[in-house]
Amino acid sequence: MSRSFQPHPIHLAILLLAAGPALAQGSPEDDALTLAPVKVQASADASAQGLQPAYPGGQVARGGRVGVLGQRDNMETPFSVTSYTNDLIQDRQARSVGEVLQNDPGVRMARGFGNFQESYFIRGFILGSDDVAYNGLYSLLPRQYIATELFERVELLRGASTFLNGVTPGNGGLGGAINLLPKRAPNEPLTRFTTGISGRGQASLAADVARRFGPDDRLGVRVNVAHRDGETAIADEKSKLSLVSLGVDWRSRDVRLSADLGWQDNQLKQTRPNVTLSSAVTSVPRAPDASANFAQPWSFSNERDLFGTLRGEIDLSADLTAYAAYGLRRSDEANALANLTVSNGSTGAGSTYRFDNTREDKVNTGEIGLRGKLRTGSVGHEWVLSGSYFELEKKNAYAMDWRNTLATNLYTPSSYALPAFSANTLYGNRLASPALNGVTRLVSYAIGDTLSLLDDRLLVTAGLRHQQIYARSYAYNTGVAGKAYDDSRASPILGAVYKLDRRVSVYANYIEGLVQGDTAPTSSGGTAVRNAGDMLSPYVSRQKEVGVKFDAGRLGMGLALFSTERPRAVLTSDARYVAEGKDRHQGLEFTVFGEATRGLRVLGGLTLLDAEQQQTGSATTDGKRVIGVPRQQANLGLEWDVPGVRGLALDGRVVHTGATYANATNSLKVDAWTRLDVGARYLMEVSSTPVTLRARIDNLMDKNYWASVGGYPGSGYLVASGPRTLALSASVDF
Repeated sequence: MSRSFQPHPIHLAILLLAAGPALAQGSPEDDALTLAPVKVQASADASAQGLQPAYPGGQVARGGRVGVLGQRDNMETPFSVTSYTNDLIQDRQARSVGEVLQNDPGVRMARGFGNFQESYFIRGFILGSDDVAYNGLYSLLPRQYIATELFERVELLRGASTFLNGVTPGNGGLGGAINLLPKRAPNEPLTRFTTGISGRGQASLAADVARRFGPDDRLGVRVNVAHRDGETAIADEKSKLSLVSLGVDWRSRDVRLSADLGWQDNQLKQTRPNVTLSSAVTSVPRAPDASANFAQPWSFSNERDLFGTLRGEIDLSADLTAYAAYGLRRSDEANALANLTVSNGSTGAGSTYRFDNTREDKVNTGEIGLRGKLRTGSVGHEWVLSGSYFELEKKNAYAMDWRNTLATNLYTPSSYALPAFSANTLYGNRLASPALNGVTRLVSYAIGDTLSLLDDRLLVTAGLRHQQIYARSYAYNTGVAGKAYDDSRASPILGAVYKLDRRVSVYANYIEGLVQGDTAPTSSGGTAVRNAGDMLSPYVSRQKEVGVKFDAGRLGMGLALFSTERPRAVLTSDARYVAEGKDRHQGLEFTVFGEATRGLRVLGGLTLLDAEQQQTGSATTDGKRVIGVPRQQANLGLEWDVPGVRGLALDGRVVHTGATYANATNSLKVDAWTRLDVGARYLMEVSSTPVTLRARIDNLMDKNYWASVGGYPGSGYLVASGPRTLALSASVDF
């Protein structure tokens, strides 16, 4: 047993609960018992389209939401889409969005810059958790960590998506989009309690209760409550999470309404920080013991979020529907950080310092639209008109004591009492009362049409979104407003799907991504910039993709070839800061899902990726690989129903990530890694009550490796892997 797991009375109780029914198995009464998995079929949200049905095997759905185009079957979509179901979330005991996407061969999880925020590499581009959508609206859920009890599905759309979803508030989304679907009351009553334990004794308890009321069960109510507390698998690292969410939906023949209200309180203490390599480092240090902790004992990060949504849809006629949605988030954050900077890659010697932050967010967002169908001769049309609005007001404050460094070591860390701020501390506003630091407003209008031709075998999608980006920063301490960034751009889409037959579709798309352009700095590399303060026009990334999709009925596959170019700013020979460089990401993606044979489910694939810096303005970086992006990454997950043992399933997952670089010149290479995870699930009945027992071990071989490199553009900080971790849980459906 790894030292990352320590026996606890609750462990023994759950193991005895699992062993008792298994030892009793084989009696005549059991032979007559027929066990079926407990499936919760989500009812309609405020959408006539509802959820896409699950694909055989239950781990993914047949399609998902494709932005303003709405819910689409995967075989009829000119994009690569995967929607992970709640069955997969529960069976893998996934606790966050990142842990769900650990099952995807095209995504790798990283951390935000300087904190513990989840970020996601998709096709080599970073998407921060700020840019995750909730039922189609950006930045409503907690920005640091999103617990899985808050959503039903994780929908992943690979590739650029400005026409489909609009610009993200955090300037991400060039490589893909993530949309989380809220939970709704199913058609059958649900009362589920789940308890579990993991790491070094972190216990959890959750309740999921849903009912439908009224004539034809028109009104649905679903409540989720969860609490986790205790030490993780990493020594001395503690986390405490509490959440409550309420989802309500109402439906009639022509009108559908839904609302969500949620609250999450996430508290981290002595969480192991990121590792930055100083300019003096000439080689990447070996990864430390995965269960060791080099955090300072006084470090912490707390986040509290309140969020809600309203959504409505009305059928104006049989072929015309109007819809509208509104969402808000109010957040408070506070932390005391002490990230490690390594100055000697061989010995692990380095330093840290105290860096405190506070932040308050106020988000308001919404969308309105019309969606309709019509025919012009033999051509069918599914068209949409949409408008969206997003506003973020953020208040920040910090105290950075960067000159008062504390000596420590990656492998033999030194712990200190909380240091008082020195006279050299840099302050930005007051920690106790953060002040307005930035405003972001995004307004867009979109029009699109999907044409059905050749007896609906050929589907052609065309559209245009006009996007306006407004951003203004306010100086720390003085509150003086900076120059506003105010620019706009029209982003097109052209996609086509041709169904060779019911089993094979081929597709192609051209779509653009859009992010705010950089502001020219006062100096770059010691050279004074002549156009300092100039705001560059929005950066336009251009994506071209072709692919093929295969559906054998119970087994599905996808193959995509893509190329995306993203502009980047460079310093010209006459000392001007302009957008003349670019990063080019091109690659191949293969995905597989479903049932290979009856009782054997498969989920995984392979991504080959060439992410190259081009026209950087420097011979030391031209042609070099982009920080943190491997050439290959692969997943293979198998789940097997054990013959002769009804209700028992075993699963295994192999995750491989190739070597990456921690700097732009590619002189700091980070080794590849491969991880094995295993699990088991046992479904039984106790006094006619369904009970599901689950056990899981992540990183079975207890390997030490650097799990990610970077997570913020241009930065190559490292995040250490988690150790071998055992998780046990029991769910009871009353």
